[in-house]
This record gives sequence, C-alpha cells and structure tokens, in this order.
Amino acid sequence: MAFHGVFVDRDGTINVERGHVHRIEDFEFIPGALAALRRLTDAGIRIFIVSNQAGIAKGLYTESDFAALTRYMLGKMTDRGIRISDVLYCPHHPEAVDPAYRLECDCRKPKPGLLRQVMRRDRLSPGTLALIGDKNSDIEAGRAVGVRTYLVETGYGRAESDLTSADHVVADLSGAVDHLLAHSGEAGPSPGSR
Repeated sequence: MAFHGVFVDRDGTINVERGHVHRIEDFEFIPGALAALRRLTDAGIRIFIVSNQAGIAKGLYTESDFAALTRYMLGKMTDRGIRISDVLYCPHHPEAVDPAYRLECDCRKPKPGLLRQVMRRDRLSPGTLALIGDKNSDIEAGRAVGVRTYLVETGYGRAESDLTSADHVVADLSGAVDHLLAHSGEAGPSPGSR
C-alpha cells in the first residue's frame, strides 16, 4: 500500500533545535529538509506538521508568536513548491505558568491525540501513514496509532537512538524520505527493523 500522508515533527526534524524556537531570526532549516519535503509533495504524499509547543504553556512566547513563525515557515515552503496539509500543535504542559494551558491533555506527544484527529478527520488508515521525528515522544505517538516510525538523528535524535522503538533510525529528514519513498509500496510498519 502506498503512503498517503506523513506526520513530521518540527523542531529538531525540520529546523535546527535551539530550545523553544519562536523568533524568525532563530529559525533555520536543517540542510536538506526543504528538498526532502518537496520530494514528498512531488510524490503526492500529504504532509502534516505536528509539534509540541510547551514554550507557550511556560510563558516563553504566545500563540500569536507561534502563528507568526508558522506563517514565515510556510511561506518559505510554498516558495519551494512544498504543500503542507496542516500544522497542528499542542500548547499545553502539566507545569504551565498560565492555568489555561496547565493540563494533562491527549494532544501532547507522546500521546497521539493530534495524530488521531487527523486520521479521523481525513479518514486515513495507519498502513498509509508514517511519522518522522527526533524524539522518542514522537515515536511513541506514532506507534500508539500504528503508523511506520522514523527517528532522525538530528535534534535530540542521536541521544535517543539507542533507546528507541522506532521502526527505522536515519540520519535526517532527507534520509527518512529516501527510505519512505523507496518502500512506499510496502504495507504498514515493520516493528523492530532499523
């Protein structure tokens, strides 16, 4: 079965991990990331960016700041011919400074609430989806809904790769897309393969 969609983490996967990136001047694409996303677009695979944004809950920046950076990022992607189907994020954290954001939600990875939301809304089955991220919290969210998972060794990935349950460990987003496109005819995840 061919892949119809890919969930992609943002910080550490698409852009350089710098700890709660929220300003345009601090946002830098990881080399090869834009080209990799363009290959997904060209292959007709939908891209869903799914990101924890605990900095909002911690009072480091606002949802408006996040929206402004998202507009900038999407503009750069559109300029490169990349189509993003949706950007989903979790602004919550159990230790939030603002009580409005202080909760144990189902949308903060490793919980799979945001992924389930997309799958229900767009009627996508697990065997047609993959997830790419740099943290085991990403991987756990993907595994909870039964999609193929890729841990990239950018961002926090190198430090987490020895303890991961990801289906595949790859150098970066480009490597994940290379593998995904090469194996897009296979059905479902293959637990334990690396």
